[in-house]
Amino acid sequence: MIVERIFISPERGVAQVECEHITVQSGMGVLGDRNFGNRTYPGQNLTLVEAEEIELFCAEHSRAADLSLTRRNLVTRGVRLNDLVNMEFTIGNVRLRGVELCEPCILLGKNLSSESLAPASVIKHWVGRGGLRADILTNGEIIRGDHIEPDA
Repeated sequence: MIVERIFISPERGVAQVECEHITVQSGMGVLGDRNFGNRTYPGQNLTLVEAEEIELFCAEHSRAADLSLTRRNLVTRGVRLNDLVNMEFTIGNVRLRGVELCEPCILLGKNLSSESLAPASVIKHWVGRGGLRADILTNGEIIRGDHIEPDA
């Protein structure tokens, strides 16, 4: 159960930046990410998605595997993120709380659609697979390769 890839989005609509590590602040989010400091609703601090789900989508739709395509901050491997809703867990030295599933929106549908795949079909595929929204509970650093440890 590891962090396989890390991304930030410095501004809305621009290409994501891949990082080897990120600095996070409790209740604020990821330094350098466009959502840093947003507190409109719980779960805006950090988003996670399973590498396995991205790879499945790409394989089913004959696309090259691109782990950045969902625009989530962390791409994980070996952990069922849906099981972390309403749970506290640790990534490296950072404590987090899973808030809710990161369900697909129309923007994801449009971004991943193609001539043979309508946005609505993209959304339908990602329902229940779109990842996790989490709140950051402690300041720290998340590093590519960090282990994800759910509370027992």
